[in-house]
Amino acid sequence: MTGGTDVPRDDTADATATDDARRAAIVTVSYNSHDVLPPFLASTPAASASPVEVVVADNDSADADALRSVSEQSGARFLELGENRGYGAAVNRAVATLDRGVRWVLVSNPDVVLGPLALDRMIDTASADPTIGAVGPKVLEPTGEVYPSARLVPSLRTGLGHALFANVWPGNPWTRRYRQEGEQDTRRDAGWLSGACVLVRRDVFDRLGGFDEGYFMYFEDVDLGWRIGRLGLRNVYEPAATATHVGGTATQGSSERMRRAHHESAYRFLAGKYRAWWLWPLRAALRVALAVRAHLTHTR
Repeated sequence: MTGGTDVPRDDTADATATDDARRAAIVTVSYNSHDVLPPFLASTPAASASPVEVVVADNDSADADALRSVSEQSGARFLELGENRGYGAAVNRAVATLDRGVRWVLVSNPDVVLGPLALDRMIDTASADPTIGAVGPKVLEPTGEVYPSARLVPSLRTGLGHALFANVWPGNPWTRRYRQEGEQDTRRDAGWLSGACVLVRRDVFDRLGGFDEGYFMYFEDVDLGWRIGRLGLRNVYEPAATATHVGGTATQGSSERMRRAHHESAYRFLAGKYRAWWLWPLRAALRVALAVRAHLTHTR
């Protein structure tokens, strides 16, 4: 500095830079979601103190025109895909349409109601540590019970134990360890965060190529969390942010198809994670365990 003259501080520029660093978008996927999409969209403005872009990617809903109307009336952008590409693929298409200046993407089911300032609180947590790749809120059931949304990445051992005993012995040690139950009120690291509501750094999402579209539904969030961890980044559970999973009717009548998809996705993930040839006996055991679980859940 010369002549003793202070350079004036540009507070407006500082504020703009801060706003750019926190710029976020919310992405959801609709599939005959007429009963849940309106309350979800109604909850998005209060999730942040700043304006947030909302994109609804539609997987060929029978009531797409009505969903478009509801979305646009709420200020959201409606992206009609024309076919059912699956959850992860629909999210990927929506994220690809976002402006490059969007730094954070909140991926959420449409049957969720976001809590006040939930998005801001997740961004606060992630912004404080560049090693955090994703943040998940405390997910509540309509009863107020906490859903175990921040879990360990399953291993073959926990996967086998959970598959075999979860429905007949709910308190078994493999399921308890996998679901991390009893650790719902403290911020902590997790192996993966439920795709029902998860905030991901945009650059991390893009670097990973988004969700693996080989998963039509289920386990795409497990796989994303696992890949975030393999980058050396953290998945963090933030209970100060909340979201309520209200559930919907879009999947009623398709429980058998969904159960089959869940077990196929579980096998795909674990078989891919443990692909060494000498692990084939364990992969075979996993296939049998998942078949047993499918039978048990079908007959209950």
